[in-house]
Amino acid sequence: MKNNNSSLSRRAVIKSSVFGILAASIPSISYANYLVDYKEPNKNLPSRYPSIDDEIVNEVVGKSHFDFERVKTLVDKRPELARATWDWSFGDWESAIGAASHVGRRDIVNYLISKGARPTMFTFAMLGNFNVVKAMIESNEGIQKTQGPHGISLLQHAKAGLRMKDKMSNEAILNSEKLIDYLTSLGNADGEVYEKFNEDEMPKYLGDYKYGDGEKDGFSVKINMRKMLALGKLGEFGGGLYPIGDNKFLYNGISSVYITFQVKNDVVESLTIHEPELTLIAKKV
Repeated sequence: MKNNNSSLSRRAVIKSSVFGILAASIPSISYANYLVDYKEPNKNLPSRYPSIDDEIVNEVVGKSHFDFERVKTLVDKRPELARATWDWSFGDWESAIGAASHVGRRDIVNYLISKGARPTMFTFAMLGNFNVVKAMIESNEGIQKTQGPHGISLLQHAKAGLRMKDKMSNEAILNSEKLIDYLTSLGNADGEVYEKFNEDEMPKYLGDYKYGDGEKDGFSVKINMRKMLALGKLGEFGGGLYPIGDNKFLYNGISSVYITFQVKNDVVESLTIHEPELTLIAKKV
């Protein structure tokens, strides 16, 4: 009896093993269908999937400048977007909380922090947190000269903190004013000092510049909200141009990228982008 059971057990093991091998080697119909689907490109997935869609990241950073309700709609659904960061061009990186900070949107900043955003020195400056900013400066000599997104200085962030003054407590207002006085007293917390630019000269630079045959192969030079020349993708607004010489500008204060304009008889004919490993010429159209 014992031998029969052993024999039966061995046959059962062999049988189950054979069917196990067959099951593993012959896909089911549903699995075969999945393989077929896998070979077809999924047009619904973002180009950099599993990274979050660039359009969504761009939107949440852009809307963090002014649209609280849209930011809430996006971030409530995906709280990780509270930490979203976008490169506006040439390495002008800006986070969602950085965007809200330099325009003084305390409401958006506080909401993003509640969802996991990482506040920076510029955020604390906008919020008027005197003790935090002062401690950071005293422990990191010269850090007050660091520029924020778009080349906006620490002092300008502190001043932006009073844009919602009508909704601030007296204590908050006093803290912001105290911080502004302190940063002003340092003498170097308002960013780089650039050459003066004659606003009457602006019109000659304005327009579109093409560097290829593609629909988007070009730049547009416009005047932005800060009354500066700005360089953006064709048809769009972009970063400010900071004058550093005759017809020579830094892009949003980024030290490694500068733009020169080629002028003949006081007429601008082209512009040249100078990057560390690239030089690109675009002709005015």
